[in-house]
Amino acid sequence: MKRRLAARVAGTVMLAAGTVAALTMPATATNTAPPDTTATASTLLDAMQRDFGLTREQVVDRLEQEAAATRADQVLRTSLAGSYGGSYFDAQQGRLVVGVTDPARFEQVRAAGAEPRLVDFTIEQLYGVVDRLNQRSTQAPWTVSGWYPDTYSNSVVVTTRPGSLAQAMQFVHAAAVELRAVRILESLEDPRTYADVIGGNAFYIGSGSRCSVGFSVQGGFVTAGHCGNAGDTTSQPSGMFEASSFPGNDYAWVSVGADDTPRPLVNKYDGTTVGVAGSTESAVGASICRSGSTTGWHCGTVQAKNQTVQYPQGTVSGLTRTNVCAEPGDSGGSWMSGDQAQGVTSGGSGNCTSGGTTYFQPVNEILQAYGLTLLTQ
Repeated sequence: MKRRLAARVAGTVMLAAGTVAALTMPATATNTAPPDTTATASTLLDAMQRDFGLTREQVVDRLEQEAAATRADQVLRTSLAGSYGGSYFDAQQGRLVVGVTDPARFEQVRAAGAEPRLVDFTIEQLYGVVDRLNQRSTQAPWTVSGWYPDTYSNSVVVTTRPGSLAQAMQFVHAAAVELRAVRILESLEDPRTYADVIGGNAFYIGSGSRCSVGFSVQGGFVTAGHCGNAGDTTSQPSGMFEASSFPGNDYAWVSVGADDTPRPLVNKYDGTTVGVAGSTESAVGASICRSGSTTGWHCGTVQAKNQTVQYPQGTVSGLTRTNVCAEPGDSGGSWMSGDQAQGVTSGGSGNCTSGGTTYFQPVNEILQAYGLTLLTQ
C-alpha cells in the first residue's frame, strides 16, 4: 500500500504542478544524481502526515483535489474577469471556492468544478485597497504589522498589536479606502527578517553574514533581498549580488563563478533532493511546505496573497502569507508546491515550537523583475 500511495503522489505531483514545498539545494551541492521520484513522494507524504494530522491516503486525496483546484482557478480568474472575487481551496469540501460578484456567473464556476460564493468586492478592488495602504505605508503606526487581501472574508485585513485598534483605524481612514472592505484584527505578529543567522544551505555575504540559497537560475540563484545589496560578494558559492530590492520588495539575485554549478534541485534535508519542474502558482488554501537548515521541513497552507508587511527596516508588499513556521536562519530559502517553485522566504513571526506566520516573496515576480530563467528539469 505504501509503495502504491507513493507512486500515486508522484503522478499527482507531475500532472498537477503539485502542492508541497521544500528548500532549493545551493549551487555548491554535490548531489547531482536524478531525483528518486518514489523517495520524493514518500517524503512529501511523511511531512504532510505530520503537519496536517492526516493519513497517507488522505494526503494523496488532498494533493489531487488541490491540483484540480489550481487548474480551475487558472481558468476562472481569466474567464470571470471583472466579477472574480478571489478564491481559496476548502479542505472540507475538497474543492476550490470562488468569490463572484455577479450571481449570473455561478453556473460558469460550477462547470469548472468549483463552488461559487457571492461576495461584495472583486479581487482587483481588494488589491486597490492594498495599493492605497501601500502608498501611505510610511505613515503607518509602528503598531500595525501589515495588511493583506483575505479571500476567505472578501476583505483587506490590517493586523495591529493588541490595544492599538484606534491607531490602526486612523491609518485606514487617512488612506481614504472603502471602509467596508477593511477588517482590523489585533495580532501578536512581530515580523522580522531571517537574514542574520545561517539559513537553508548557507552562503556567506561580505565579511561573514549568512543567508539561504533560493532557486537556481541561469548563471546563479535567487534569494531574499534583505540578504545583501548589489555589489556585495558571496562565498560558498563564490558570487556577487547583481541586483537586490529591499524594502518595497524582498528579492535579489546572485551570479556565481564558473566553479559553481547551479542545479534545479531542492534539498529536503533527509539526504535526498527533488527536482524543480516549473513555477505554477498554487491557490490560496492549498498546502505548501518550506525547508531550512534551522527548522527542517514544515508544512502548512497558503493563507493570502499580496500581503504587505511592515518590518523594522521598512515595508514590503506583494508577499504571500502562510501559517508555516520558520525561524531565523531560514531566510532566502525556497518554497515549493510539489515540483513547482513558489517563492523565497522573506520573514515572519513566531517559531516552530509555538507556531507562527511566515511570508515569502513569489518567485515569478523575481524572475520577471530581473529577466531571469528558472532552471528546471
